[in-house]
Amino acid sequence: MPIHKKPFLAALPPAPPPRLAADGPPPIRMAANENPLGPSPRAVAAVQAAINEIHRYPDAGGAALRYALATRNDLSPEHVMLGNGSDELIMLICHAMLSEGDEAVLAQGSFVSYARRIQTQGAIARQIPLREMTHDLPAMAAAITPRTRLIFVCNPNNPTGTTVGAAEMAAFLAQVPDDVLVVVDEAYIEFVTRPDFPDLLPLIRNGRDNLLLLRTFAKIHGLAGLRLGYAFGTPDLIAYLERARPVFNVNALAQIAGLAALDDTNHLTRSLAHANASRTRLTNALRALGLTVIPGETNFIAVAVHDDQAIAATLARRGVLVTPLTGWGLPGWIRISFGTEEENDACIAALQAAVSDS
Repeated sequence: MPIHKKPFLAALPPAPPPRLAADGPPPIRMAANENPLGPSPRAVAAVQAAINEIHRYPDAGGAALRYALATRNDLSPEHVMLGNGSDELIMLICHAMLSEGDEAVLAQGSFVSYARRIQTQGAIARQIPLREMTHDLPAMAAAITPRTRLIFVCNPNNPTGTTVGAAEMAAFLAQVPDDVLVVVDEAYIEFVTRPDFPDLLPLIRNGRDNLLLLRTFAKIHGLAGLRLGYAFGTPDLIAYLERARPVFNVNALAQIAGLAALDDTNHLTRSLAHANASRTRLTNALRALGLTVIPGETNFIAVAVHDDQAIAATLARRGVLVTPLTGWGLPGWIRISFGTEEENDACIAALQAAVSDS
């Protein structure tokens, strides 16, 4: 007799099997929104100095990093939770908040991990289409039912790079019942320039218990390979979510690198300047090819193509990796992360050839 499997979990698509890298030159990676300038030099030095201590377990509570994050944001360490990347935090939130048959509201055309983690709990993911490639917050508020336990809002949105402003966010939050948790994923907040971007930290400081903010060291800090994310919430909410967190979930080197990266303002300034220059370069070049590019405030752009999967496959054969968005609910779009200047130029040339051949 086979082992018992949860039907809602077995119904999800399996993870792809591991594959060895193909022979030949490494591809240009413009598919994962990584920092092409690399990690903070201070973080690298801190990791190198600590490498001989990896036989020791990390601080299970991440006290030093939580304290540093709290101090920089006028919070207490009890307002902060650390995760093995934002994806683990999303998984833990769904585990803590959702039971089979519950509902969660999210955008169709947002970070794919939300729906998958919702569904692994046997909950229903109510996906609301984007409006003009941006979260339709009024429609999301209207989708709340007595079974709704959780809402995900990605701001700026991955993969479109679009944002919602402070007034729209405030109107939305005013409509959310107190017993529904709103998770606002701000993984790309460091890249935002719009003056009316929502500052939600005052709500956390003032005790709003149904709001959680997610942030990460993977993007502008360049620590994607160490997997380090964090959340801001009220002490009561964080204490509840901490009950679901595995012990030693954030490794020692990640904690050390995160602390060092926080102080490297020069690396942050260089990374932001490079992202802004790359956005302008790629946007202008791709629009010159007749392609539609969404103006965004992140370290990537979304581009309309006639067949996203075919174009992505063609670019891969030319040595450039991008993300086709059919699987994200946005067929006919690709997401292109920013690379170095040379990688950006190679991507433009490859896409020009791919568009000409199609």
